[in-house]
Amino acid sequence: MAQRMESEPDSESEALPERRETLWLLALSPMLWMLYFLVSYATAAIWCAKVVGRDGSLEGARIAIGVYTLLTLVSIGIVTWRGFRKHSFGTATVPHDFDTPADRHRFLGFATVLLGGLSVVATLYVALAIVFIGSCT
Repeated sequence: MAQRMESEPDSESEALPERRETLWLLALSPMLWMLYFLVSYATAAIWCAKVVGRDGSLEGARIAIGVYTLLTLVSIGIVTWRGFRKHSFGTATVPHDFDTPADRHRFLGFATVLLGGLSVVATLYVALAIVFIGSCT
């Protein structure tokens, strides 16, 4: 039987948890940071313009941005953990530079982990702005 039967599993594709790889997980951490950045600065701008005025305190906005920070860091942590699970899939070692579906799967996981770490650092830098700025002036 030269032809493979449809019911026989393909060993390479069966080893991978997903049949089709997507790049959404790779881009999710930077997108979460971008959304956090926009919402944080919009909150501070609206707080100063509409709520307390130009010389008012940022105390209420600080609390909201603190909640945003916590939610964003947890979300990025979940995405990074999923990327780490993809990276540590199987028994292959680094570097993942072979042209196989398993190595591509692990490489995308590794890139997701790196982008997750970068997004955590960027999120903390945005949060530092609200820590050091006390008023709207």
